[in-house]
Amino acid sequence: MTDTDLAERGAARVRWIRSRMPLLAAARAQFAESRPFVGHRIGMSLHIEPKTAVLLETLAAGGAQLVVTGNHGSTQDDVVAFLREQGMTVFGARDDTIEQHHANVASVVAAEPDILLDNGADLAALVAERGLSDRIVGGTEETTSGGDRLRGELAGRVPFPVIVINDSLLKAIGENKHAVGQSVVESFMRLTNLMVPGRRFVVAGYGWCGRGVAHYLRQLGGKVAVVEVDELKAFEAALDGFRVGGPDALNGEFARWGEVFITATGHPDILTPTFFDAVADGAVLANCGHFPWEIDVAALKSWATGVDRLDEAIERIDLPDGRHVILLAEGRMMNLAGREPKGNSLESMDLGFLLQSLSLERVAQDAASLRAGAQPVPDDIDREIARRMLAAMGADR
Repeated sequence: MTDTDLAERGAARVRWIRSRMPLLAAARAQFAESRPFVGHRIGMSLHIEPKTAVLLETLAAGGAQLVVTGNHGSTQDDVVAFLREQGMTVFGARDDTIEQHHANVASVVAAEPDILLDNGADLAALVAERGLSDRIVGGTEETTSGGDRLRGELAGRVPFPVIVINDSLLKAIGENKHAVGQSVVESFMRLTNLMVPGRRFVVAGYGWCGRGVAHYLRQLGGKVAVVEVDELKAFEAALDGFRVGGPDALNGEFARWGEVFITATGHPDILTPTFFDAVADGAVLANCGHFPWEIDVAALKSWATGVDRLDEAIERIDLPDGRHVILLAEGRMMNLAGREPKGNSLESMDLGFLLQSLSLERVAQDAASLRAGAQPVPDDIDREIARRMLAAMGADR
């Protein structure tokens, strides 16, 4: 497929998405008048797919210069071609190696943005590493994983404000619980063509994403167990009616009971050699966390006696004792890195990307009102978007 054909395909997909995102449409019109981003260059590292293209159009309408790359394994080449035809600077392709992804992130930083739109704190980490923080007015971070990095390894090294979109209760409910829950279950069914009703699932993590995955699986008839190390979240999962256990259960009783294992913790080394040694023959392993580190794929494949790629998103991995497991999307985020990725619902991303847009506007227009480092979405922005979303949903009808 030529670049022109790719761009035409991307344009057609973006047209449909754009037509179903009324919150961003209103923001785009507002920004076209107020022009809050004139004089600012926004550097972005975020999944490049059609909904993201509509976000970028909205920021560009507000006068932003944009320099963009995606996340490893989730870039959609037709959307990249479309954005380039719109004159945007976009780095990356779907089949980039992890090394090329890091080079793409470096290219964004080298373009000297003064505002960061980050996903996983890759841009913030590189800016801190290279001592370039004085260039940055502020930014946003999309994910729990990125927020954890900002408050952990990057604590005290980011002297500019970063609004963590995933700290918003509005996003947690609308996007993480309901949209991620829906899209992960839909992706499992689409990638594998397996039945959910009656199948035994183990969901690792009962944060907002894990809650959504567990609830949507059960609503479709799945039998669900939850693995959680936080006592309060484990208590909630138990009261919600799920089987509950900790790491010992994951590596023992649940490993033998489960047929499908989905990680949703944001932390590394959830499914490790201890688990692989115990897991039932034929189990399906999948991840929906941002980083591809929750399943120790390297250890799994190094132990394997054979790896057979059954299709683009499914690998059969044979183990020394005759068992095998099925790995989806190479352990990457299955709802965006798998075959024909759809990601979260249009309505949820309309909400989530409006949170991004108004948070970036706050950074561009009033960074002095924000403290340095990671922080939640300002309450007035959350409440304004909740009002707009309720109106768009016709919730009073």
